[in-house]
Amino acid sequence: MTIELLAPAKNLACGIEAINHGADAVYIGAPRFGARAAAGNSLEDIAELVRYAHLFRARIYVTVNTILKDEELKDTEAMIWDLYRIGVDALIVQDMGITRLDLPPIPLHASTQMDNRTAEKVSFLAEAGFRQVVLARELTLEEIRKIHRACPGTLLEVFVHGALCVSYSGQCYVSQACFGRSANRGECAQFCRLAFDLEDADGKVIAHDKHLLSLKDMNQSENLEELLDAGVSSLKIEGRLKDVSYVKNVTAYYRQRLDNIFKRRKEYVRASSGNVRVEFRPQLDKSFSRGFTDYFLHGRNPGIFNLNTPKSLGEEVGTVKEVRATCLTVAGVKPFANGDGLCYVDDQGKLQGFRVNRVEDNKLFPQEMPRRIRPKTVLYRNFDQAFERAMQKKSAERKIAVDMRLEENNFGFTLTLTDEDGVRVSVVLGREKEIARTSQAENLKAQLRKLGNTPFVAEEISIGFTEDWFIPSSELSDLRRRGVERLLSARRITYPQERRRWTETVHPFPAKVLDYRGNVMNREAEAFYRSHGVERIAPAFEKDPPRDAVLMECKHCVRYSMGWCPVHHQKRAPFREPFYLVSADGRRFRLEFDCKACRMKVLSSVVKKTIDYAEE
Repeated sequence: MTIELLAPAKNLACGIEAINHGADAVYIGAPRFGARAAAGNSLEDIAELVRYAHLFRARIYVTVNTILKDEELKDTEAMIWDLYRIGVDALIVQDMGITRLDLPPIPLHASTQMDNRTAEKVSFLAEAGFRQVVLARELTLEEIRKIHRACPGTLLEVFVHGALCVSYSGQCYVSQACFGRSANRGECAQFCRLAFDLEDADGKVIAHDKHLLSLKDMNQSENLEELLDAGVSSLKIEGRLKDVSYVKNVTAYYRQRLDNIFKRRKEYVRASSGNVRVEFRPQLDKSFSRGFTDYFLHGRNPGIFNLNTPKSLGEEVGTVKEVRATCLTVAGVKPFANGDGLCYVDDQGKLQGFRVNRVEDNKLFPQEMPRRIRPKTVLYRNFDQAFERAMQKKSAERKIAVDMRLEENNFGFTLTLTDEDGVRVSVVLGREKEIARTSQAENLKAQLRKLGNTPFVAEEISIGFTEDWFIPSSELSDLRRRGVERLLSARRITYPQERRRWTETVHPFPAKVLDYRGNVMNREAEAFYRSHGVERIAPAFEKDPPRDAVLMECKHCVRYSMGWCPVHHQKRAPFREPFYLVSADGRRFRLEFDCKACRMKVLSSVVKKTIDYAEE
């Protein structure tokens, strides 16, 4: 089974480093219509990334996963053809209207924004022609296994690392309702990272100024083998807005974890070429995170969110022993450096931070003495100066193994290069033979091994001479250079580009009715669903927001987090329901608990009609 490590890229530089640090595939935002409006990229940059990735047999996927207005479909179609012409391997899409455009033969992947959480939905998408389906983050291992058993021929992609949306993806409308910024249009306002009061039906404050919807970040690094055994073939790192340091560190970490599994489990093989040599020790807690959780993979658990902050904590580094006028004395578990960024949770539960100006033994001299810090306070490092400096330098190298054989022929010499994928080329040096004065074998091998800044590394070099022939170093270097250029060209020509022509199908959609949560924004999307048996179709929330709509549907449950779940805790809340989330600007959001489905819904008391939802 071929396994793909899929890394994010907000731009060309991040994409190249993702490849260098071990990604088998990279996903990057299209010039327009990606689910991160701030992460668009030019065609020229995407084309350059494609050329680089394909040398290593790595794939490039482009996100076109927003819902589209009717007037945007023509431009989207033209853009897709442009992406196809530059060699993009697949598109990640949400809007079914795209399937009815005049498409080139480019594979389509079903975005997690399609809300892919059942075997019936995944089976429908596979039969419709989608090459790969991105599953909902909330699924358990058993639910993933069930989908794989029902759709054994479908490539399943799951998120293994990075930020978590509290709502099922594609089913969050609160940003649009409150701020006129649609998550399904790539402009999420990060509502779930805000602080709220939790009030009961009588207005009693249950919790004050807490981040009740802010989840920790996903980390499945300990569960990779279980995911592979459940049928997952693509492991995805979240982070199309993250910087290059994050991409390097996290990609390298997961590459090493997977490679260790592959050494033991020969039935799993990597999806691209080249061996990665990393010049640092990848550590997940060195990069931005809100703390880690494996979410619901092994069932519901209480440690999936952080009440106190939506910001990065980083790694635990020590405890404050003494607070002086200009410094802190610290019992450190890790060394500190000038310039480190440290943080802590104060006695009011708020995250505070400071920058270290100078370190002397176990004394830290901050640029500005932190407020409300006490002895025994635990310190975390969310900016490691030394690590970040290392990340700004060249930190990894990826090389494709090549065997080289130098042989004589009737009119000179032939150099044959065969890479690890079996691509073979030969170049010829026309030259009259002359016997060397001393043995040349080791010198010839040493000269051929000098592959320098090329993507190749010599694994085996053999000499097939009947005599000890002499070849000047300059001519041998030219022969090697021509061999490398021909091999590079051959790898590009022989790249196994997948072509997949979209054809209309008539198999039934799993539901006969679609409300606003079907995210049907344009006429072509509506026509797609009607052609698959859907009888009633409501417009997308962004087009016509219904009153009292469910703004978020979440597996995360506030009542469970408080220890009052009637199913899991066998305990009722000591406050009268319904509960309300109250934002800092006074907006009230009613919580509804669906214990049968084990989900929480967030509803707005009033959906204001003053926003022009159709025009953002």
